[in-house]
Amino acid sequence: MAKYMLIMRATDETVVAYQKMDFQKIMDDMGAFNEEMIKAGVLVAGEGLEDAADSVVVDYSTDTPVVTDGPYGETKELFNGFWILEVASKEEAVEWAKRAPLAGPGSKAEIRKVTELDQFPQDNEHIQNERAWRESTGQL
Repeated sequence: MAKYMLIMRATDETVVAYQKMDFQKIMDDMGAFNEEMIKAGVLVAGEGLEDAADSVVVDYSTDTPVVTDGPYGETKELFNGFWILEVASKEEAVEWAKRAPLAGPGSKAEIRKVTELDQFPQDNEHIQNERAWRESTGQL
């Protein structure tokens, strides 16, 4: 089994389209999808995000990081939330993503494999400390 993150992405056009939709229907559709993943035993975590207008960006392009407050000008893509699934393959993660209730203009899901702790050099002090922390919190 491997973990995959399904990243909900949208555009300004998507946001406008969702504002015109029935919020209760959105909640019902998303809730049903989440329950389906829970019953299948694949959902590890999932969260939605607040409006990008309330966010900040830390830009590391210069020696001193620059912090910019939202709202932003035209946004080509927004990261709206995520699910983390534990599934047998990328193909299975894709199948779950295809069921997500994310219809609409500019709405997308990006699928990325989560790097596991065992993929890093195990003789690294920081990896050993993280492993100890994860074990102490029941994550491993």
